Amino acid sequence: MKTQWKWVLAGAAAVFALAQVANPSRSNPAVVPGRDLLTAVSAPPGVAASLRAACYDCHSYETRWPWYSHVAPASWLVAADVRDGRERLNFSDWPVAQPERAAKRLGRISEEVGYRNMPPGKYTLLHQDARLTDTQRQALMDWADAEAARLKAAVTNQ
Repeated sequence: MKTQWKWVLAGAAAVFALAQVANPSRSNPAVVPGRDLLTAVSAPPGVAASLRAACYDCHSYETRWPWYSHVAPASWLVAADVRDGRERLNFSDWPVAQPERAAKRLGRISEEVGYRNMPPGKYTLLHQDARLTDTQRQALMDWADAEAARLKAAVTNQ
């Protein structure tokens, strides 16, 4: 029976070691000056800090890759979450020249934060600084709504 467990453990260790070879890419493309949300739009310091702490890891090219993002199978999950987050909304590729699109994105940010869909629980579980208080959440929503209204008014006045 002991010999059987040794083989099982050896097999599990071999599978774990082979899984490390199939680690996904963890890249952060260069951020183009003037294309990032926080350089294109003025945000109060508290809102900017909340965005950086709770959003930028998955929704920008400024991802901080934690140690577990280098160990399979967690690396697969983290890379997939970042890829999905960047595809849905990328603060490093903000539609500066398209105020209508930017206004829609800001409205969506407000909705997702308001419905407590963002930041996701699985992220805040490991990142305490990403846990938004009700005050931070409200400030972020108020700012996003006001900025969206400002952009919409600018488009209307053109």
